[in-house]
Amino acid sequence: MESGLQIKTRCSPEADAEDEPVSPTGQYFNSKSLSVCILAVLETSVPIDDSGTLPLLRELFLPINPRFSSIMAYDKKGKRRWKKVEVNLQDHVNVPSFPESLSVESYDDNFDKYLTKLTTKILPEDRPLWEIHILKYPTSKAAGHIIFKLHHALGDGYSLMGALLSCLQRADNPSLPLTFPSTKSNKNANKSRAKSFTSCIQNFFSVINGATFDFGWTVFKSACIADDKTPIRSGDKDLACHPVKISTVAFSMDQLKLIKTKLQVTISAVITGIVSLGVRLYMQGNDTGFNNSRTTALVLLNTRNINGYMSIQDMLKADNKIWGNQFAFLHVDLPKLTTNKTLNPLDFVSKAQKNILRKRNSPAVYLTGQFLEIIRKFRGPEAAAQYIKGTCKRSSLGITSLIGPVEQMACAKHPVKGLYFMPIGVHKSLVVSVMSYMGTMRIGIGTEKGYIDSQRLVCCIDTAFELIYKAATLSK
Repeated sequence: MESGLQIKTRCSPEADAEDEPVSPTGQYFNSKSLSVCILAVLETSVPIDDSGTLPLLRELFLPINPRFSSIMAYDKKGKRRWKKVEVNLQDHVNVPSFPESLSVESYDDNFDKYLTKLTTKILPEDRPLWEIHILKYPTSKAAGHIIFKLHHALGDGYSLMGALLSCLQRADNPSLPLTFPSTKSNKNANKSRAKSFTSCIQNFFSVINGATFDFGWTVFKSACIADDKTPIRSGDKDLACHPVKISTVAFSMDQLKLIKTKLQVTISAVITGIVSLGVRLYMQGNDTGFNNSRTTALVLLNTRNINGYMSIQDMLKADNKIWGNQFAFLHVDLPKLTTNKTLNPLDFVSKAQKNILRKRNSPAVYLTGQFLEIIRKFRGPEAAAQYIKGTCKRSSLGITSLIGPVEQMACAKHPVKGLYFMPIGVHKSLVVSVMSYMGTMRIGIGTEKGYIDSQRLVCCIDTAFELIYKAATLSK
């Protein structure tokens, strides 16, 4: 086995000239209140040969960003900085051993248990905040699994996914770049008609009033108002320590696009509508008394003004600081569930579209970020982290999404047949992640183990998709 590089466990408190300050968001996500990580799971279609793992990490992964070979350290002024260290790659690579010659069902169970165990382990602070787990055993979904565990302080989903994709190649032709679905809006649909001066003034004040309300409600909701305790929200004070059961369900992009076109909405609205309806169906299955409970989703938005992923080189340019944590969140109320006789599944999509479009374009998103910065400046990073923690705890579920490539990828000549991710440590009983890849939308469902019946929730979300798809195809 290749020896790898050796780590320096002690660093001088005096920052080197090249040491980078830890961003405010990076400090929030690695604090006493929060320790948020991202699990990215790659499913391979062939058995895994891990003999080239260390050279791949050393030659491709580590050079992507200095943070992958740095730890968080305090300088003489008590400020946190990324301190460069030498890395022992073997410390970061885990290859578990399961019993040989088990059934596929048994390996499914072993994989699920291993993945759940990963959700409770804290990354060591004395080495760079990432690790890889290689599971060579076949399951019903893949011949093998490669799991990246990356701390959110390193960057948000966009940055980390960009880093991950830079280590992968197109399976059909490695010399060609990966391509991604366009996120540009339909120009014809978005052409605005000329407006009079009076209507422009009215629209301006409407936006200001809406922003004021949205910002006030977001702050009030984050600080004071908690959602009701329901079958999807236990309200436990220490959810970050609870194991998370991760399940997935997949939908055809063609079918989702049909719903999108029929209803003239965004894919985000379609997915949010499906998840909202599925969650309400699950809650109704426990007790119809939960139909009208106060239940909100915390939707994370990428605030970069770009379409698709950029190269790592472009991300890191001094005049184009795309790397890092650049996102905002907004509260979206889940529609109340009526009786089955009067249920209109499309209402969940239309209401999601209305809420997301209004709030995404609202200045309240910017104001919320500035409010967090004010907390940090006057009360310190830990107070800001506490505010984010309260925001997470008081809502019922989180929804986050990423765009994946259209073509099949390969990792060291291992074709990747499936891809999904899951944020962990976010103080929620339910987190939903959304990832597109090769014409399929993969929904990851992270549930508080022992509190939510993950199998039944997956069935409810699948049912919600069928109801919305059927209603959309029948609509004129």
